[in-house]
Amino acid sequence: MWNLNVMKPAFFEAVIIDLDGTMVDTLGDFVAALNLMLTDLDLAPVDRGVVEPMVGKGSEHLIQSVLEHVLKMHSAPVNQNAVSLYPAAWASYQSHYLEINGQHAQVYPGVIEGLQRMQGRGLKLACLTNKPLAFAQQLLKMKGLDVYFSQVFGGDSFERKKPDPMPLLKTCEALTSTPVRTLMLGDSSNDAHAARAAGCPVVLVTYGYNHGQPIRAVDADGFVDSFPELVFLSERPTSSIA
Repeated sequence: MWNLNVMKPAFFEAVIIDLDGTMVDTLGDFVAALNLMLTDLDLAPVDRGVVEPMVGKGSEHLIQSVLEHVLKMHSAPVNQNAVSLYPAAWASYQSHYLEINGQHAQVYPGVIEGLQRMQGRGLKLACLTNKPLAFAQQLLKMKGLDVYFSQVFGGDSFERKKPDPMPLLKTCEALTSTPVRTLMLGDSSNDAHAARAAGCPVVLVTYGYNHGQPIRAVDADGFVDSFPELVFLSERPTSSIA
């Protein structure tokens, strides 16, 4: 593990930042699009509590998990299963999400301030998410966050998604930064596992999703309640990362 409290600000070359649950609370978007999809399929709706633990592994996993949950909870006919419904569900979800993307989402407090400080320190910034790239780009632009990133990659940008290390290694290549000097800033075990495998330091925010599991149980180099708490954004190390 890295001791981020003693690292000098100049140690870092770049920061790779997750999107959903890290920069933007998009749970409302997911619930709205999923319920429109379920209505199209004549299935029962879901609430935030059901959806939150399913977020973070890409749209395919999210849709599959919701279908399985709804069919199990509401005694679906034997000829209905998640596999058979998936093609129609995918098409419906993509259409609805494209229209509502960002409408029920909010940028977390401190994110813009933190991004401005990172940019002011000359750090190279990339957004790396498991959300499809087109949706990620649309959301970043809508929320005014796109101006901070030289690179943006989604779950369909590479052959594999986080927690595989490939997306982080490919993003480091695009940033021309070395993994050991590139911080991964995310909200879940997916981000942490990918960073560990890629050789990147990793800090997790405490307010994200993390598949419904306690975030401090994840193997990470630090945890912060908001972006500005990152020690390398301060004039001197603080005790805010723990």
